[in-house]
Amino acid sequence: MNRQIIDELVKKDYDLIQKKIGTFLKTEIDERKSGGVVFGLSGGIDSAVIATLCAKFVKDESLALIMPNSKITPKSETEDAIKIVDTYAIEYKLIDIGFIHKEYSKYLEPNPLAFGNLGARIRANILYYYANARNSLVLGSSDRSEFLIGYFTKFGDGASDLLPIVSLYKTQIRELAKTLNISTEIISKPSGPHLWEGHTAETEIGVTYEEIDSILHCIVDKGLPVEETSKITDIPVSNVDRIYRMYEKSEHKRTLATPCII
Repeated sequence: MNRQIIDELVKKDYDLIQKKIGTFLKTEIDERKSGGVVFGLSGGIDSAVIATLCAKFVKDESLALIMPNSKITPKSETEDAIKIVDTYAIEYKLIDIGFIHKEYSKYLEPNPLAFGNLGARIRANILYYYANARNSLVLGSSDRSEFLIGYFTKFGDGASDLLPIVSLYKTQIRELAKTLNISTEIISKPSGPHLWEGHTAETEIGVTYEEIDSILHCIVDKGLPVEETSKITDIPVSNVDRIYRMYEKSEHKRTLATPCII
């Protein structure tokens, strides 16, 4: 793989990026006359970055919801999430969704994929419950890498009012996390939504985040075709095509419902 593309991507002023996100959060809360923000905190890098930024810029107006499914979510994920809220003294609630998820299974026909995504939608329900109760805005944790390929559950972790880090690729999020002094354990751990046991992103997608970011940077940001992207990135054309097809097929997840124009 061509490392120059990753070097080009991560060469950013992360102090300035922090300030821009902080200003964005403050402005949105103020202009929408909101009581603050609510966000899900899994213990992964994206939500850890959001939690740290909220603690830095809008701490008194933030609520973190830690929502493991104790039968699926690795214990270490929940422990990392609790460490974060303890470190920054962020208000939080710990809600095990396992019992709610199991209750649904009593009434639905079995489908492992749909049932896994249901977990993400249960979390979205709870986030919006607290947002409704507190007149708050829900923060989504999608980064640019996952947003562009549709690697999120529609109306699940894709449901939000604000997307603070959606302009940053995963490789850039990792660099931002370093400037925020987030632990190396969180930065280096495999990303994954944990919708089922052992569920990690790179294993499911079959391509590393460095490859995903390089491909998307060439195809989306630079407008290059698949074949040229493969040559420039030194990534097999089959992987480039896979990411391109994910980008194309997931367009509906990045837009509102399609209206019938009469």
